[in-house]
Amino acid sequence: MGKTIAEKILSAHSGSDLSAGDFAVCKIDFAFGQDGTSSIIIDRVKELGIKKLKTRFCMVIDHSAPSPSEGVSRVHKKMRSFSQEFKSPLFDIGCGVCHQVIPESGEILPGNLVLGADSHTCTYGALGAFSTGVGSTDLAIALATGKNWFKVPQTLKIIIKGKVLKGVYPKDIALHIITAIKSDGATYKALEFYGPVIDSMDMDGRFTIANMVVEMGAKAGFMPTDKTTINWLLSRGVSPSKIKDIFADKDAKYEGILEFDISKLKPQVSLPHSVDSAKSVSEIENTKINEAFLGTCTNGRLQDLKIAAKILKSRRVAPGVRFIIAPSSRLVFLKALELGLVEIFIKAGAVIVAPGCGPCVGTHNGIPADSEIVISSANRNFKGRMGNPNAFIYLASPATVAASAVKGYITDPRQFL
Repeated sequence: MGKTIAEKILSAHSGSDLSAGDFAVCKIDFAFGQDGTSSIIIDRVKELGIKKLKTRFCMVIDHSAPSPSEGVSRVHKKMRSFSQEFKSPLFDIGCGVCHQVIPESGEILPGNLVLGADSHTCTYGALGAFSTGVGSTDLAIALATGKNWFKVPQTLKIIIKGKVLKGVYPKDIALHIITAIKSDGATYKALEFYGPVIDSMDMDGRFTIANMVVEMGAKAGFMPTDKTTINWLLSRGVSPSKIKDIFADKDAKYEGILEFDISKLKPQVSLPHSVDSAKSVSEIENTKINEAFLGTCTNGRLQDLKIAAKILKSRRVAPGVRFIIAPSSRLVFLKALELGLVEIFIKAGAVIVAPGCGPCVGTHNGIPADSEIVISSANRNFKGRMGNPNAFIYLASPATVAASAVKGYITDPRQFL
């Protein structure tokens, strides 16, 4: 019987012929932690008496970068010392968000098995890797042994077709699919994405969709490796000999096949306090906002900044609105500078903060006050997500976020495009 992508990758890393529902111990290709999770990883590694890490490992300081407090500074110091001791790479403050800088580094390859102490590790499925988030102790075990255990997930095949209308972006598609499937509709499943919409999508858009599969409960999500994938990897200095074609067999067995025709899809906005609550922006237009945030591992990439700059050019952020922009990496920031995007943002009245997660997780750089309303390009809007459980967070595409910042209330971006 044919195999899904998840079954193929886990079989290859276990040395066994696996099918959905099987349990196996698998070799890990790459692992990482960030400053919200690495302290526990380091403690567990020390407790286990490990002298040499058994798998490739790096850490990223991104959730609170630069440090906003004395306590966080102690964690950062601990990470730097561990990195020196074990000679493991460290992406320090200003490098950017883990889910951008790690793929940029060329570390992730199609067919890899990747563990990250961060729930949005599923992002790397856009490159054809089985990548999933785990707890810090589980990750420490992988560093100690080079392996970890897995239950092979069932797989849902998702086909996205139809003509993409003006003003509709990968984030809108992701919010629409999550709302249809619901936050627990794909729990511990793998998702495979296909169809003409995916085929024509650039890597930034694919990363956006893969990033959000965990918001449906999924263990991992995959995009097909094609010319777009290969060209992106080659541009990061990856040798052609290391790039594999990752695909499911034609007779692979799926738990279900879902088709989404987005021909009539309009810009989407998820309402507080759940991701799976998306509505067309026209249904909630004119909701006044206090803050707009563009960035995160979902939508802080160059294409996202370009979209926002197109809307902001020769315009101003509305009085009373704080528009905070965080590029996803130093490379993205530099490219945005080179293209003149940063000048557009600053002249419009936006604030640029260091590449990193900050506002998204509510550690610093834009925590809203009680009862304030935020429109954000992030992946989550749970109570307290941005640091204040008494605030209200709406999720949308970079275009909708930028348009809303200009108007001062939630706005359909198509009038600016």
